Amino acid sequence: MHISEFDYNLPKELIAQFPSEKRDYSNLMVLDRSSKTIEHKKFFSIADYLSENDVLVMNNTRVIPARLIGKKSTGANIEIFLLEKKTENIWEVLIKPAKRVKSGTIVEFSEELSAEIINKSDNDKWVVELKYNGDLNEILNKVGNIPLPPYIMRTLSDSEIKKLDYQRYQTVYAQTPGSVAAPTAGLHFTEDLLGQIRQKGVQICYVTLNVGLGTFKPVRAEDIRDHKMDKETYEISKETANIISNAKKEGKNIVAVGTTTVRTLETVYKLHSKIIQASGSSDIFIYPGYKFNVVDKLITNFHLPKSTLLMLVSAFADKQYMYEAYKEAIEKKYRFYSYGDCMFIL
Repeated sequence: MHISEFDYNLPKELIAQFPSEKRDYSNLMVLDRSSKTIEHKKFFSIADYLSENDVLVMNNTRVIPARLIGKKSTGANIEIFLLEKKTENIWEVLIKPAKRVKSGTIVEFSEELSAEIINKSDNDKWVVELKYNGDLNEILNKVGNIPLPPYIMRTLSDSEIKKLDYQRYQTVYAQTPGSVAAPTAGLHFTEDLLGQIRQKGVQICYVTLNVGLGTFKPVRAEDIRDHKMDKETYEISKETANIISNAKKEGKNIVAVGTTTVRTLETVYKLHSKIIQASGSSDIFIYPGYKFNVVDKLITNFHLPKSTLLMLVSAFADKQYMYEAYKEAIEKKYRFYSYGDCMFIL
């Protein structure tokens, strides 16, 4: 399967640089796979497409302020990007400029936080020990910056961007710190909308998948089957596993909010042939030809050309149908990517 099959031309002005004025006022494209129809709505109308026969599964990961700007003892600026927590104080990171550091280098971020470079690991990554006084999450909220995708480029001041993104590049139900990118399909939900959905008898439950930088990693292999996914950690609680297992027995629909939720559920099923309480790491790569075992409906944003996310939705909804949907979205000036609009695939 050639990478060119997942390419399309997107005008740059359709890449959303800011969130919509209100979370649930973004555009919603509704795709019905059985009739191959396409409808255009606003996201707040998504409750009209849900019933007591649906279970909504959401990723409750929280984006951490993973971009840290500090100084060496010489005064040179160093940026450290937190990738993955290995043990209590040990993290895998990216460093810019890496040529300015070596094992033993100390980088100071504030009076409360510093990092000692331990050693280089794989693929331009480094291992550091964070040294801090107090609660790390609270310190990161003060010192760190929310990492945004590389295609979001803006001219706001740092303080304005920080205020906007701390609020909007995070789902309203974010709980478990650990991601360096938001599970973007969830950004459209408000507390009020979730209340409306619950009133319709829809059960809502949560999984956690900590989104890594691999979510933006381009597929470079010409034959996509040669692509290797980065691993991301996940967890499914006993409560969520029971809700999903019972729903499947009762013939209810599992509605996944976002590709990260899909990958979590399908990974656990692949390992255990059912949904159980589980934690681990996933590198599942879903592309056309994949048979879905858990997910019946999918809420997802519009994804980058040649991305593994586009391949996943093309597997879920038929490649040609997805191509037509994206073509129509471009014609109707939908907004694309993380802060963009959304689709609901029935």
